[in-house]
Amino acid sequence: MSSHVWAMVGKRLLATVPILVMVSFVVFTMTYLIPGDAAAVIAGESATREQVEAVRGELGLNDPFIIRYLEWAGGAIRGDFGLSISQGRPVGVLIAEALPATMQLAVGSMLIAVFLGLPLGMIAASQPGSLWDRGSVVLASIGLAVPSFWLGVMLVAVFSVTLGWLPTAGYVPLTEGFEEWAGHLVLPVVALGVTGAAELMRQTRSSLSSVLQNDYIRTAQMKGLPPRVVVAKHGMKNASLPVVTAFGLQAAVILGGTAVIESVFAISGVGRLAVAAISTRDMPVVQGVALLVTVMAVTVNLLMDLVTMYLNPKLDLS
Repeated sequence: MSSHVWAMVGKRLLATVPILVMVSFVVFTMTYLIPGDAAAVIAGESATREQVEAVRGELGLNDPFIIRYLEWAGGAIRGDFGLSISQGRPVGVLIAEALPATMQLAVGSMLIAVFLGLPLGMIAASQPGSLWDRGSVVLASIGLAVPSFWLGVMLVAVFSVTLGWLPTAGYVPLTEGFEEWAGHLVLPVVALGVTGAAELMRQTRSSLSSVLQNDYIRTAQMKGLPPRVVVAKHGMKNASLPVVTAFGLQAAVILGGTAVIESVFAISGVGRLAVAAISTRDMPVVQGVALLVTVMAVTVNLLMDLVTMYLNPKLDLS
């Protein structure tokens, strides 16, 4: 990579520092203001006031807000997110155990979005006014309107309950066999990836349709180049920037949507871990997961910037 690209990467990485500080402060503040008392939850319903206060002292919940934030932020910088209140285990260990399932679900959904949305959008754009073009608009609208959790339930009802082809829920690591692993991931990946595919199809169709109206496209067609070469090589090269931007946004949506899908399909991932932590007021876990999701979203944005610069080196992203 050129020095300009490295300079851009350096600026982006430096810009993430205040973003992470702000996000960590906001997350800690929100968890601090949530109604309820974690010490009372841990002590139990039959605990006396003295027992609850003892638990609060052990957890450091009586310390001033700013002291608690600085202690937590300092530990987070070192990779120490504290101990889970409900499980008594390090938060980092809990996240590390749940992260593989979430990453496989998210990456699989992104692949569904790309390999389904891009080709369908290209076909629709290359056949303007056709039945397929109009049908793609309808399909994209339906895909964007259907909630992922509802689609997941419908997929389970059809392919698991009625047909019996796939498991209804759960997650199996790849080490226990490819067929079992893939069988448990197919339905949640499809349920989560359909919305992203619909958005990419819509964006690809819109952007590519505009590009195919340019004079240089007509020149390439008059030279006798095959339509697929004109669309894929000449058209998509100049229509890809809006598509890349849309993919970056959808990647963030998919990362956030894993919590819902993991709950629907009983997948022990980071999202389900966060939902369980919220219900038990396990704030160290909630804070750790929120910071992790922020880092992942920032990383995706950085990668999209690099792809954008590769597609258009003259573009100034500063």
